[in-house]
Amino acid sequence: MTTLDRPEGATWWRGAVVYQVYLRSFADGDGDGLGDLAGLRARLPYLVALGVDAVWINPWYPSPMVDAGYDVSDYRSVDPRYGTLAEAEALLAEAHAAGLRVLLDIVPNHTSDQHPWFRAALAAGPGSPERERYLFRPGRGPGGDEPPNDWTNVAGGAAWTRVTEPDGRPGEWYLHLFMPEQPDVDWTHPEVRADFAKTLGFWFDRGVDGFRIDVAHSLAKQEGLPDAGHGATPGHPAWDRDEVHDIYREWRAVADAYPEPRIFVAEAWVDRPERLARYVRPDELHTAFNFFFLTSPWRAPSLRQAIDETLVEHAAVGAPPTWVLSNHDTARHRSRYAREPGGERGVNLRHLLGRPADLARGARRARAAALLMLALPGGAYLYQGEELGLPEVEDLPVEVLDDPVWRRSGHTDRGRDGCRVPIPWAPGGPPYGFSPPAAAAPPWLPQPPAWEDLAVAVQDGDPASMLELYRAALRLRRAHPALGDGTLRWLEAPDGVLAFARDPGFACVVNVSGRPAPPPTGTDVLLASGPLGPDGAVPEDTAVWLGGQVGG
Repeated sequence: MTTLDRPEGATWWRGAVVYQVYLRSFADGDGDGLGDLAGLRARLPYLVALGVDAVWINPWYPSPMVDAGYDVSDYRSVDPRYGTLAEAEALLAEAHAAGLRVLLDIVPNHTSDQHPWFRAALAAGPGSPERERYLFRPGRGPGGDEPPNDWTNVAGGAAWTRVTEPDGRPGEWYLHLFMPEQPDVDWTHPEVRADFAKTLGFWFDRGVDGFRIDVAHSLAKQEGLPDAGHGATPGHPAWDRDEVHDIYREWRAVADAYPEPRIFVAEAWVDRPERLARYVRPDELHTAFNFFFLTSPWRAPSLRQAIDETLVEHAAVGAPPTWVLSNHDTARHRSRYAREPGGERGVNLRHLLGRPADLARGARRARAAALLMLALPGGAYLYQGEELGLPEVEDLPVEVLDDPVWRRSGHTDRGRDGCRVPIPWAPGGPPYGFSPPAAAAPPWLPQPPAWEDLAVAVQDGDPASMLELYRAALRLRRAHPALGDGTLRWLEAPDGVLAFARDPGFACVVNVSGRPAPPPTGTDVLLASGPLGPDGAVPEDTAVWLGGQVGG
């Protein structure tokens, strides 16, 4: 039975495991050093064998690529570097035939400055209808030389750029919460709302099963754009505004109009689980990434708190949690867990990378974390390469760094390239099977020599490998009636240990930090992230799945 035939039907997303494809780093089909649709299509059997339910693909739209495709110039086409619209349609058909659903990425907060709308806005001048689609404002101070307010962009600089008007004079300013090449659109404008609804329908009509919404918490801004005065803190006039929920109610109506409703997952960085739950109320989005879990340090109390608060708040609105350990914006969790945890919960956790690391310990913790995440109620997202145990590449030469964070920070933050290095498919030296043998160009980011031993072909069939652990966990998750959507109940456990049961007949024990922990009585080992003690005790940094009758 394929994924698309599973009995959950329209509610498949409540317990789905989705694999994130960072397209430029997944597989290169044409040999230009950049991953593409041809490469992804050729590797679909790998994803089927892994056992995931769906794939989420980072933006494939035409773009100047100032920010790796998150500066979109055309939302209803495919960038020639990745392929063609016909290839995209073929991918959708092939994925569906293989039992995989497909989610795309949509970027609604901003466009590229090369989008036809913005180019028209620059040419039309102040007061024009073309400028009303964006957030143009006159400056403050003598001659309008100062930004309209004190907002900063995500890199820390001013969130405003002044334009030169068609007659050559210094003119208005436009808002960009991200880079100057990514101007924010005005979501109070009916044409903006209508055009994005048209984009949703364009891809839904072609068989796309849903969208991940980039910075879903940023679309609505407080009327009047007042000064913030306190940075991007709760209550900021540019982030997590109540008005944003009206937009998602409109989007939900678009999705629900299809015979099999399409789904959404929100990237919403908010300050509390109860704020996140607002995005997944019954008439809004379906799921939202759980960054409280991702940013939790490897400490039992922190993980327990993130799990408990998430379960309570999601249950209140009838939505399933969506767990995640890594993505294309955060340091890979094997490298995070290789450091002793601090008390911080930073957004991207790259600050941990400067500390002494024990990658072997990071791998043990990553294996345990995978079993913890896949045992929790709800769905989960895997970031490509985590199933191989890939670490962050922390020593990329500065001359190859591509992330705009590196440039915008004045070369003080190396950015996100370390988690975006192309994944290895086969041994034999770079490009490790990422590109075809007769490739014309090396991979767009260099792969480290240590990745030889982490290649898919090396791990394939090795029962001790990270890849086979993920495959085994996903097979069990699909087969066991207790896993996926549902609830859990906590079991008594020593300090430093997380233990919970899921009915019928399943328990998970994770020893985060402590002496070997005994498993619940009357259970059998289904899967362990590492060797257990002779009496079945669970060592530190180890997780085990158990079957049988589990007491309270």
